[in-house]
Amino acid sequence: MQNKPLRRCVACREMKEKPSLIRIASTAAGEIHIGDKVPGRGAYICRNEDCIKKAHKIKGLERSLKRGIPSEIYTAVAQSAAPQ
Repeated sequence: MQNKPLRRCVACREMKEKPSLIRIASTAAGEIHIGDKVPGRGAYICRNEDCIKKAHKIKGLERSLKRGIPSEIYTAVAQSAAPQ
């Protein structure tokens, strides 16, 4: 049985399986993307509203990606985390 890779949420700091988290990436061109298949510096956040709010409050993505993150990105992350 093969284990899934673990990543740390920038808000709650818990290690979780990669598929249960949302990846936010900062490309070399300075763009911010939400999704797994984008190259660049990445940060992970849990798929729950509390972690998304906490990450925004403590600037978790800013610290991990080493750049400013607009509020619209947090809104987009919250929308992508919402159940379809």
